[in-house]
Amino acid sequence: MTEKILHNNPHPLGARIEREGVRFSFVSRSSACGILLYDSRTGRLRRRIPFTEKERIGHVYCKTVTDMEPASSTYLFYEGDRIIPDERARAFSHKVSYGAERDAEDMKASLVTGEFDWEEDSFPRIPYNKVIAYCMHVRGFTKHASSGVKHRGTFAGIAEKIPYLKEIGITTIELQPAYEFAEIPFKEERPKQPRMTEAGILEEAGQQKINYWGYKKGYYYVPKSAYAVSKDAGTEFKELVRALHANGMELVMQFYFPEEVKHSEIPEILRYWVLEYHVDGFHLLGGNLPAESVAADELLADTKIWYYSFETDRLYGRSEHPRYPHVAEYNDAWYYDMRRFLKGDGGMLGSVFYHMRHIPEKAGCIHYLTNYYGFTLADLVSYDYKHNEANGEDNRDGNDDNCSWNCGEEGRTRRQTVRQLRLKQMKNALCMLMLSQSTPLIFMGDEFGNTQKGNNNPYCQDNATSWLDWGGIRKNGEILSFWKMLADFRRKHPILRPGRELRQTDYIACGYPDLSYHGRNAWCPDTEAQFRHLGILLCGKYTKDAEIQEDTFIYIAMNMHWERHSMALPRLPKGEVWEVAFSTESAEDRKKGGKETEDGSELVRMIPPRSVAVYIGVPG
Repeated sequence: MTEKILHNNPHPLGARIEREGVRFSFVSRSSACGILLYDSRTGRLRRRIPFTEKERIGHVYCKTVTDMEPASSTYLFYEGDRIIPDERARAFSHKVSYGAERDAEDMKASLVTGEFDWEEDSFPRIPYNKVIAYCMHVRGFTKHASSGVKHRGTFAGIAEKIPYLKEIGITTIELQPAYEFAEIPFKEERPKQPRMTEAGILEEAGQQKINYWGYKKGYYYVPKSAYAVSKDAGTEFKELVRALHANGMELVMQFYFPEEVKHSEIPEILRYWVLEYHVDGFHLLGGNLPAESVAADELLADTKIWYYSFETDRLYGRSEHPRYPHVAEYNDAWYYDMRRFLKGDGGMLGSVFYHMRHIPEKAGCIHYLTNYYGFTLADLVSYDYKHNEANGEDNRDGNDDNCSWNCGEEGRTRRQTVRQLRLKQMKNALCMLMLSQSTPLIFMGDEFGNTQKGNNNPYCQDNATSWLDWGGIRKNGEILSFWKMLADFRRKHPILRPGRELRQTDYIACGYPDLSYHGRNAWCPDTEAQFRHLGILLCGKYTKDAEIQEDTFIYIAMNMHWERHSMALPRLPKGEVWEVAFSTESAEDRKKGGKETEDGSELVRMIPPRSVAVYIGVPG
């Protein structure tokens, strides 16, 4: 075996097969560093190869090993007596079971020698106004026995569920961290004193608490091996992406970058996942991220980039409207404001008016009522307080301000009135989500009322608390049917997803503005702080797409008050009448009233307490 000193560019870092051999590049501030080569079949150390001073440029050591068989070799780096896995490895040889003990020596890297057949794969590139996103944890999505898949808790398990995801209208899945990370710290890395991590996780001395979510620094170039059926996680992940694309669906990955990750490395990592794994987008998490630099990267110009805010004028220029805006803001303000409106807080109508129509001029906007942090949808209407005792932190962890309401009783209940109200509140929440103008995102299982039993921070719960219980489909079929109806309704009506913020003016002179607000009287919204009801009129004459040449009129009546309120619907053009498309009203609500009356130029409808009713214009 021979080595060759290189005097050219050592990038990219890590190991790379080249014509002359395998080039190793390693960052170290120690002069006593080098490469450990192992036999991939036996795991035995073949050779220890030190770097020399002549092979150093700055803090980067680079050497080419010319007499080496890549397919039968694995490697690690070392500094003195310390073994260091390659942070830029493209694959690992050893598959570690989820939650199992591991140390640095278990992280031997292997060299990728084969080619994947992408067949005729192409990126769907779904515009934001047609996206319905679904956030999931790879393991949690199918690990529960009720999932019914062959390969539970894996990338292959997700692939088995693609027909289900299509059935419920999902276009884009968002994965919590799915790159390689140690869910239990290496033995040598466990804290000797209690400390709070950058991700907000309390680590006790010597603890082995599982980091189920994965928000920590990882091996960013490799899909997580414990999420794969076989040793070849890379191939399994590619098969998932290829299957999603074949079904017209996208995959967006969350990447958590702590401040220690250099800004220059982040675009390189993301480019690799686009080129190697055909990933459709990224949700950037962590501190001090170069979001604008990533968004401005030419290779990522068609790749979805999600972050909390962007200076879009810097990206696109002040006068240039982007042809295909690929960035989108992750909207926590929507999350809190709409939760408060849902539970009946006063003074929220101004925020609701804004959130229901808001689309940034040069970016997308991802809105959601639930996510991996905080309550699930079912828990949002079942708990006033977090119940995180199982996390082992005396219920001190997690958000105390959940903007939730238990509907009259904390947690599980047999009271039918409470159960019915919770069902209605979940339907109301889904209406807010799917009838707003920007891009909706739902957390896994919320479509059928999955519960985490009041735990709003299950970061360490690799168990039934976080695993999706698919039995909820049978138990809560009514809410799932309602979700599917909403997804279909949104798809069929482009006025609900216009792709740009509506102007609230009659700029085509048809007699109606594109969007208008109403209240007890048509054309006159009730904006005072004590009111908790509103009406929104959308005129379909302002939108066209390839499928629907002209949409209809849609009127959305929302009453989150605990009392009934009359709402006025404006008169439609001659030859059209209002018809109820759907409502969250219960059978009991309809018994108590909800009659329509004519009042001059208006149709007055009595909306029951905590209800949403949607009307459409039809010939009549």
